[in-house]
Order: sequence, then structure tokens, then C-alpha cells
Amino acid sequence: MSSTFKIQIKGQVQGVGFRPFVFNLAKKHNIKGSVTNNGEGVLIYCNTNLVKASFFLDEIIQNKPEISIITGHSIDSSPKIDFDDFSIISPSSDLKPKLPLTPDFAVCQECKSEISNKNNRRYNYAFTTCVNCGPRYSITKKYPFERANTSLSQFDMCSECEEEYQDSSNRRFHSQTNSCNDCGIQLKLVSDTGKTVTANQDECILRAAKEILKGNVLAIKNTNGYMLCCLATNSKAIKLLRDRKKRPQKPFAVLYPSLESIKKEYVVSPQEISALKSRVAPIVLLKDVGKSKVCSNVIAPNIDQMGVMLASSALMELIIRNIDEPIVTTSGNIHGSTIIADEREAEERLSSVADFFLHHNLDIQFPQDDSVVKFMENEQLILRRSRGLAPNYLEFENFSNQPILAMGAHLKSTFAFAPNRQTYVSQYFGNLDNYDVLKRYESTIEAYVDLFKTKPESILIDSHQQYQSSILAEDLALKWNSSIKKIQHHKAHFCSVLGENKLFNAHGKILGVVWDGSGLGDDNHIWGGEFFSYEAGKIKRLDHVEYYNWIANDKFSKEPRLSLFSILSEEFNEYAKPKFSSTEWNVYSKMIKSNTTKTSSIGRLFDAVASALDLADMNTFEGEAAILLENCANRYKGSDCIDFTKKDSSTIISPKFILESILNAYHNGLSKERLAFSFIYTLARIIVRFSTKNHIKIITCSGGVFQNATLISILKQMCKKQKIELKLNRKLSPNDENISFGQLMYHLFIKN
Repeated sequence: MSSTFKIQIKGQVQGVGFRPFVFNLAKKHNIKGSVTNNGEGVLIYCNTNLVKASFFLDEIIQNKPEISIITGHSIDSSPKIDFDDFSIISPSSDLKPKLPLTPDFAVCQECKSEISNKNNRRYNYAFTTCVNCGPRYSITKKYPFERANTSLSQFDMCSECEEEYQDSSNRRFHSQTNSCNDCGIQLKLVSDTGKTVTANQDECILRAAKEILKGNVLAIKNTNGYMLCCLATNSKAIKLLRDRKKRPQKPFAVLYPSLESIKKEYVVSPQEISALKSRVAPIVLLKDVGKSKVCSNVIAPNIDQMGVMLASSALMELIIRNIDEPIVTTSGNIHGSTIIADEREAEERLSSVADFFLHHNLDIQFPQDDSVVKFMENEQLILRRSRGLAPNYLEFENFSNQPILAMGAHLKSTFAFAPNRQTYVSQYFGNLDNYDVLKRYESTIEAYVDLFKTKPESILIDSHQQYQSSILAEDLALKWNSSIKKIQHHKAHFCSVLGENKLFNAHGKILGVVWDGSGLGDDNHIWGGEFFSYEAGKIKRLDHVEYYNWIANDKFSKEPRLSLFSILSEEFNEYAKPKFSSTEWNVYSKMIKSNTTKTSSIGRLFDAVASALDLADMNTFEGEAAILLENCANRYKGSDCIDFTKKDSSTIISPKFILESILNAYHNGLSKERLAFSFIYTLARIIVRFSTKNHIKIITCSGGVFQNATLISILKQMCKKQKIELKLNRKLSPNDENISFGQLMYHLFIKN
């Protein structure tokens, strides 16, 4: 006698082919019932006995679709339901979702094969997808993930696509993004004057490739937003793009035709290969070993790394195949603004940048930049968490009874939303001083509130009330009648790495080293070189870098020469003075005498050392001086390191002593490469010494400084020798992108 059992599957199980998989498995075992998407994931009813139902669930878990992630499951008896067969049921669209948002997936190998096969009906179709690939998050309007709830709802499937959709043996069985040349998304190539060049689909691809090969700049609407592209072997085209985009030095990424073409020009580790081929298809920073034929000196000036990627969509796959050369790819925006996704806005704002526009008529709901990663000793470090990675944070289940919104920081902004048991950490937005970024950040928060049909009861903000995230929070709190809680910037960083590594319930004391550019401290000075401890729900500031003057407000982070000037004593002024005009020198000399704001920033110390070694006096993009300093350090091939710590000092780090010691050594003939490496070595040694002195065996590190692979590599080696555990941000970037998640962790776990 059969009974009815209800199986609930939770996790990333919508938009990944889970229901078709369950359907075919049920047919295989001759089980009658139904499967549908619901607010928590996938809901299955089956008529059988308990033994067979349990076996059925086990097989689902063991053989789940490749791109699905199961975070929970249950099986319960249910009131008897009579089923004649097993079917896929369309769910109600008014459900309140309590499940992960499915991210976008890079085009799969099967779809790549189809678009290159002249005998396949999807030959050259630029928006070919299946249950295993294609846009998901970027086209979501509401949940559950059904075609009717996405931007694709405006495209009715043709009879052939509908047949595939209904055929349980087809790879596109119940594929919500199914379309083809006859019924799907359409391309249009337009000139910078707005004139349509061609709307023929094959011609659009061929002409776009041809224009890039001719040296023109194209704005191409990918499935996550517009990209600006030009030929990576044409220095004139790249310089033109830099000039038009107002991006003088910041590195561009390069899209290669194939993995084989990347292997010819770079030494690529198995982990880097895996990342490049993954369904995320991020930009991967690779060591530039001088074998590349691209214009490295123009694409990534003075930097020995190159951001490399493969095509994330069928559209980009077709374009790069027709070019068969690497192309520069960068976000479709004016430098500092958000990635553009709207056709009219693209033409209005990028007509002075692009020579041609390749548009399509699929609306993008959540535009995203490409994610960026790099590898250190085979471990992945996320530098920008966006397309393919955002917005889920599956490793933490929210246990609070109230919906919470964490607003994050200001420069590398994200927000974290916990409307239910799930935690969502948004994609990277950028600098909230930029009006476009702020509006995109605000509209995305509003979209999440609508999507989850839940308003936050608590809003968490940085203690710096002049951050745009904090100012916006005040307005939202009034609108939603929410409470506001301030959380100190560096304590949020510390909590982000504690949360990632599940250390809140650890026994004993944990050291938190939080080093970055700036953040308002509890004493109203600018922190950035902090040593904390965590134990039993409490955070304590143990020590910090010796304070020095913070001057000239925003200019301080943009001009490394100011950090050099600020830290040096008067007797060393001769090294800084030539970097300023006489007028500037007089102004800053007066300013520093009356200054009252101090800082402990390690980020600005990196700037000062870069300036001292004549690597950079001005930053043309955030973090430029620190990147140049790390590159310089990596060129040192010796083994003799200098320890720049001040002996018998009451201060843990004296920026003045370190900087003046480096200047003395530099002007006595020591190479800048050796000094740069020794500076980073000194910082790592200080961390380990502090841990040993305080008898702490677990070190956690967070903050933008810990994007420095050389620092982390040295630190890992030292910790291993001392049998100290080292914990870092891995699922989130160590920079300010993790602040929103850290604020959430602080709110939930910290008692003081």
C-alpha cells in the first residue's frame, strides 16, 4: 500500500534544471507524484512507501544537477494525494521567497558546440542557453524562477523551442531561458550617431568583429550589461579607449578566444585553469611572463599581472571566435560610474567613447560587473565579487527573527540583506560618492525589498555618518520605520572573517589584524592599522599602528606623496620637498602644524613607502601605489631581508621609523626591489610576533591591505613555522566589499 510523502529540497535549486532532473528520476523509478518550485526551493510529492521514498531522496542528493547546491532537505508523510502520473507543476507567483537567488552561469560547452555547428538550428544564435547555463539573477523580476517571472517573458517560444521544453529527453526540458533565432533575443548594430548599421543577426556578429579588428571601440551589451571592447594588440585603439573613458592607468581585462590561446602566453596553474573554465567565468589575474602578444604596457601599465578571461556568454563566444585575437574588455561606463544596461542610456553616455553599439532587446534587471579573482599558492582570493558569485552567501543561515539590512561601506560598496533564513550579499557597486553608483545601490536595495516582500526592521550602518550608505540609511529607516545601529568599520571587517570561518564559537582568544586605507575609529581618529582580540562574544582593541597626521581630507588617499610628507620628521623633509611646488609645500607645512586628525592607516603607509621609493606620488586609481609597490617587491630575487621594526619600542609599528629607515637605505644604494620586499616582510613578521607575544594561536586578517598576495604568502609561511592558524576572507573580498556582511555578523554575535 503506497502513501504520499512530501520532500522539500532547499538551496540553489531553481533555474538549474532541478525539476526536469527529478521528473526523469521519478519516471526511471516508476514513481507517481509532482515536482514544483516553491518559496523555499523545490517541493516534491510522491506516492510510494517510506523505503522507496527515502531511496528516491538519497538518489536526488547524490546525483543532483551539476550547478545546483543543496543546503537542506526533509521528508515527511503527507495526507494521501492520488496521482495518475508524475508531473512538473507551475508554482504560484505570489510566494514570499526564502531561497537563494540563482546566479548567472557562463555558457556551457554543449551550447558552445551548438552555435559553431552549421547543421544545428542554433548555429550563430547569440543567446543560446540551456538548463545548465545562461543568465539567471540578471534577468530575475520575481521568484520562483519561472520564465513568466523573468525578462524573457516577452519572448514567446516557437513551436520547436516549445517541443524541446516539453521533451523530457531533451537538455532543454523545462529550460526557462529557452529561445532560438526564430523566437528569441535580437541583435542590432548601431553607429555612434544612432544610425542602424544592420539588424541581420549573422551580420551583426561579423560586422562587430570586423570593426574591432579595424581598431574601433565597441560597446557590446552582454547578458550582464554593456562592455567596452577593442583589439588588445592595437595600442592605438587601447589608448583611444583610455582617453575616451577617462581611465589613464587602471588595468583593463583581456578576453581570449580559448584556453589554449591563454596557455600559449601565460604559465597557468590547474586552479587558475579551473577558475577560467568555471560557470563563473571570472577575470583571473595571471602573472605576465612577457610572452603575451597583447599590448601589456598599455593594458596594465607598470604591472606584471594581466586580468584574463574567457567568454561568459554565447554572444561573446561568437564575437571572439570571429576575431580570433584577444580583445580588451572593460565595464560599459565612464570611469567611476556604474555598468550601463539600458540601450538609450548607453547611447547617451557612451557615444563619445564607442564607435559602434551592439545592442539586444533583453532587459537586464540586475546589471553586474565581471567578478575578479587571483590565486596565491593555489588558494583563490576574491578581489571583486559580482557576476556568477553574487548575491548568495550560502555558508551562513540567518537565525535572527527579524529582517536585517546591512548598508556596508562607502568606496567598495555592497549591502547584505537577511529577510529570512537566507543571507544575500549584493554584487559590488563601487564608490557611493558617484551619483550613478548611489542610485544603482539604492534602487537595488529597493528591488530586494520588493523581491522578498519584506522590509528590514533593523538597518546596520558604518559609524562614519558622512558615508552615503549611512545617509541613505537614515531616509530608508524613516520610510520603513526601521531601527538603526552603528557599527565601527574595522570591527565589521574583523567580524566578516570571523563569520566566514565560523569562529564565533571558538574556544580561546582570536587575533584580528585589520589593515586598510581608512575608517572612522571609536576615538574619532582614522583607523587602518588595528589589532583586535575576540573571545566569548566580545571584541577588544589590543593595539594599533602609531598614529600620524591625516591631512588634506580626500586628497590624502589620492596622493602618496602626502603620506610620505605626513609621516616624516622635519630632518627628513629633504626627501619629500622635491615632490611639491613651493606653494604646495608652504600650504601643507602650515596645515600639518594645526592638524588634529590622526591615523593608524597601513594603507597610507604603503602609499608613503611607494612614494619614498619613487614608484608613485599620485594615484590615478584606488590602490595604484600599493600595487606598484607589490610588483616592485616581486622583482626581488634575493633572500636577504631587512627587518625594519624598531627595537625596544612601546609601539607595535612605528611608521616614521620604518619609512625613515627605508629612505636611509634607499639613498645609501640599496635597491628599491629589496626594500619593497623587506617592508612587506617586516609587516608579516610584526603580525606573527604580536600573536606569539600575546599567546594567541589563531590569526584572522581582513581589510584591503590583505589583497597583497606577497604579504599573505610570507605570512602563511611564518604562521606555518610557528604552528599558528591563519584565517582569511575567502568567499568575500578582503576589501570593503565584506563590510556589509561583517556588520551583519557583528549585530548577531557581538555582545559589547
